[in-house]
This record gives sequence, structure tokens and C-alpha cells, in this order.
Amino acid sequence: MTRIDPDLRAAIAVTRFGLGAKPGDFDAARADPQGWLQAQISPAGADIPQAPGGGALPDSQKRFQDFLAYRAAVKAAGTDMVARKAASQPLNDQTQQEILSRAWLGATTPSPFRERWALFWDNHFTVSSAKGEDVAATAAAFEREAIRPHVFGRFHDLLAASSGHPVMLTYLDQVQSVGPGSPAGRKRATSGLNENLGREIMELHSLGADAGYTQADVTEFARALTGWSMGGGGSAPEQQGLFLYKPNVHEPGPRQVFGKAYAPGEQAQAQAVLADFAASPHTAGHVARQIATHFVSDTPPATLVARLQRAYLNSQGDLSTVATALITAPEAWDPAAQKLKTPYEFLISSFRATGTGPTDVKRDVLNPLGAMGHRPFAAPQPNGWSDAAADWAAPDAIIKRLTWSKTFANANAPMGDPVQTAQATLGARLTPLALATVKRAETRQEAFAILLMSPEFQRR
Repeated sequence: MTRIDPDLRAAIAVTRFGLGAKPGDFDAARADPQGWLQAQISPAGADIPQAPGGGALPDSQKRFQDFLAYRAAVKAAGTDMVARKAASQPLNDQTQQEILSRAWLGATTPSPFRERWALFWDNHFTVSSAKGEDVAATAAAFEREAIRPHVFGRFHDLLAASSGHPVMLTYLDQVQSVGPGSPAGRKRATSGLNENLGREIMELHSLGADAGYTQADVTEFARALTGWSMGGGGSAPEQQGLFLYKPNVHEPGPRQVFGKAYAPGEQAQAQAVLADFAASPHTAGHVARQIATHFVSDTPPATLVARLQRAYLNSQGDLSTVATALITAPEAWDPAAQKLKTPYEFLISSFRATGTGPTDVKRDVLNPLGAMGHRPFAAPQPNGWSDAAADWAAPDAIIKRLTWSKTFANANAPMGDPVQTAQATLGARLTPLALATVKRAETRQEAFAILLMSPEFQRR
């Protein structure tokens, strides 16, 4: 590992791999920064956001059934706008509670690397409320069910769990896909094959756009996926919102996908294709680039990408091995902070600096992130939120960060000496210039706002 000052190594561990320092983080990481990170890699997966009081949040089936009840209530309300608004309130309240619980976890967790790793994979396998109200109601549950339990397991399991989850099937229109040669397809001339899920699995989730597959491969994989669906509003209550294989819409016959033949096999046919995608060197390279870009640099060192790719292939896609390869890679400990925090990371790290978490979802999470263009579970496209600094560094975006910093600091600036707050927040990354600027502030609140907007805090 690169020989750098131990205090700086602790600061890198906390601010680059984690979500920013909360009180006590530097003390916990200082003796063995790499060991502090390694201890956060858990075979059980990432932590699951909890409801207030520690109870479980509702699963995706319950959230889908809530959506169906809301839709029925809206239909019954007709043009009565008061009744329509009342019908939507329970659904919206629960969605907001899920967003607040997730942000609270990020702001307070003693395992911030584990949480950042989970957030990376959630963005990699994006589902978005931009699709519609049904996805908006179930997106947070998708993260808890399909992503978090698998982020330190085998990539194949993560890929399979996300690809077959009802929320992903809805988001990418797989529930509408009908094989033209299937029994249902032969009866309904208006039905047709939908390639969205197959294309995004290949391009975004596994192989990568540069893997060399063809449009014919996408179409063949989409045919293999036909039948993967979910129980909708017309299904029996116990099937609503759950994965449901529908053999009558599956395109029969063998498939040829990305150079390999697959025998007829209904649901198992697509499962076999997914397994081969997960084992592919193309997937290893794509995943390695994504991880290196997220954690280290918009233009990551080729040696780091190659190191992560080897770890993936040698471990057969074991993501705990890949995470270990990341935190032990010399390139990942370069002292230069090259990544700009996204608005969500900025907000969470700001709360961590105060030693508190968000308590009012609209004031503390939705309104500021809406203003900064990073509303949770609302990525505009299936490729998720951008990781590139330039996409978050426009002058207007920086002004919005500054405006929020002032408001946040006025309400939440830690008590005590601002210099000590700055040292506890940035550790060895606190530069003499940043320290001098904090010292010149006229009030504790102004000093904290300056700290939040310093380049040392904005970058990781």
C-alpha cells in the first residue's frame, strides 16, 4: 500500500470509502484504516433500513397491494379532488418514511463503507419512480429485497435477484413482453416482444455496451426472458406483486445468445443466460470500471480496473473479494481527492458531521435533494445517476449547495469550537487554507457553512 501519513490514511478511509466523518469515526479508523473498512464487509449483506422504533418496513408485495388499493380509491373518488388527495396520502406517507429511514441509516451508521457499497449497487441496478406511481411505491422495497442482501455475495445472485424482481420487471416493461410464437402471442396480434429488460441487463447490468454483442443477441435474450412476469391486479391476492412465471407468453424454442446455444427451457432458459453473463470477462471488466469510477476517479487508473477485474474472475464473481481488492489497492489510496460528492452524498455527509440524522423527510431530505436534482429513487434513466463530477458541478448546482449549506448550518451547526468541528469532520484532509477560512468566520453557523462548502468537504 502507498506509504502515506497514518492520519491521512484514516481520513481517506472515512471520506473516500465511507460517507463522511461522524464523531468518533477517525478514532475508530486511525489505528488500522484498512482493517476498519474490511470489518464492514459482511457476508450477510448491507444493513436494511428500519422503520421508526426498529421494526421492518413493508415488503414490495405489501407496497404493491397498497398501490392497488390507492388506485381503486382514486377511481372511486372520480372528480372529487379532496377524496383523490386523501386516497394518495397513505401511499405517499409510507414512501416518504422509507426515504427518511434510508437517509437516517446513511447519516448514523457506524459502517459507512458498507452503506456506500450498497448505494453503489442500488444505482447500478436502477429502478426509478420516474416510471410511474407503482414503481414509486415499490422502489425502496426493491433495494431492500433485491440489492442489499446480495452486495457482498456472488454477482450472479445479485444479477438474478434484481433481474427477476417484480419491480424491475415493471420498470423495464418486461410484464408487457409476449413471445410472438407463444400461445398468447398467436392469439393476440397486438401483443409483442419487449426488449427493454434484456437490453439493459446486457448493456448496463452485466456485459457492458462495449462487449461486442449484436441486436440479434438482444432480441434472442428478450425471447428467452418472455414469461418472466408478476402477479398484477387481476391475480389472486397471494400472487399480487410477486414474481410469476407465465408459460403461455414464453417464446418457445432454442436460443443463440452472444455466441452460445441454449436449449428450450422456459424459465430456466433465461436463468442459464444470466449465469453465463455473470461469469463473462466482459462483465468482470464492466463492473470493475464502474466500481473504480465510483470510488476513485472519473478516469480510474487502468491498473486498478485490471486488479478489480482479476479479483472478480478469480473469485467467480464474489463481491466481498472484489470489495477487499478495492480497499487494498494502492491506487485507491491516492491522497488526491478526485471525486465530487453527489447531492445525496453531500447531504448525508453533512448530517454525519453534526452527529445527527434527518428527522423531517420534506425539510431534511426531499426538499433539498429536489432542489439539487437528486431526489431518492428518481433517476431519470435506467443507467442511474451520473458519477461524473462535471454533471454535478454546474454553477447553478453549486449555488444551490451553498444556499442549502447556509440554511442547514443555521439550524444544525455543532456546538463548541468551529476549529475542533473542522478537525473532527475532515481530519488530515483539513488544509491550512480551509482552517484559516473557518477561523475568520464571524459566527459558529457561518464557520460550519464555510466548512461544508470547502473543496475538502465537497470532494472525496
